[in-house]
Amino acid sequence: MSGSAVGILQLGEVGLFGNAIHAISLDRGPLWFEGCRSAQNIENFLTSFACQFPRRLGRKRRILPEIENSELSKTVLEHAGMKPSTTTQFYKTVWLDLAADEASLRAGLKGKWRNILSKSERSAIALERDDRLRGLDFLLVRHEEDRRTRRYSAPSSKLMAAIIAFMAPRGEVLLLHAKLEGRVIASVLVLIHGIAATYQIGWTSGAGRHHGAHHRLLWRAMLELKARGVRDFDLGGLNEESAEGVSRFKSGIGGRPSTLIGMFH
Repeated sequence: MSGSAVGILQLGEVGLFGNAIHAISLDRGPLWFEGCRSAQNIENFLTSFACQFPRRLGRKRRILPEIENSELSKTVLEHAGMKPSTTTQFYKTVWLDLAADEASLRAGLKGKWRNILSKSERSAIALERDDRLRGLDFLLVRHEEDRRTRRYSAPSSKLMAAIIAFMAPRGEVLLLHAKLEGRVIASVLVLIHGIAATYQIGWTSGAGRHHGAHHRLLWRAMLELKARGVRDFDLGGLNEESAEGVSRFKSGIGGRPSTLIGMFH
């Protein structure tokens, strides 16, 4: 690195007794500036991190880098002195490139997904963009119910409310509802960060599933994001074990599957 800024990251750190007992955590970073992501910069960063926070008695390191899983990535991490966690869980998601035109995006949908979307477009449901977030509390209650009932790993509604309160004034929250006869039957919430966005929360009722409301909402979200200049859409993670149906739904949108390398220390 030449001394100029090439990216940003956030570290979580706690220490006791003058850092004799010390813990440090890097989650999903660094985030590289455009044109700065390279194997050499990644290796340089990891080496610098290891030098500044070397492994020692009394220190716990938790490193979940934003690096895709590959033999080259493992070699780079191990060369920098990192060791894989024996209990690591690989984060999987699907990235959708929104640079393509609308016709190409639609053609990229898998056949069954596209058919349900077409059927939904002919139904009586109406879509609403909730710029004032009037329906947010309703969605967060449904989200918390789903999270506890299905026991899947997801941010709590309390945490999501805090994140949304920070991002909403900056225009970084997209909330969409599907309505049937004036009643909300499905909702999606997307967080926008720079030129990328993440599908964060989704909820649908029985009527919503019957009418393919979620397919319609995600398609509308894709077009809204594209119009705002968003290039990449993270569909929010895949979990084939505890949320197989959701993972199948997300995979049907097309896009590029991605698996991060997991946790190191």
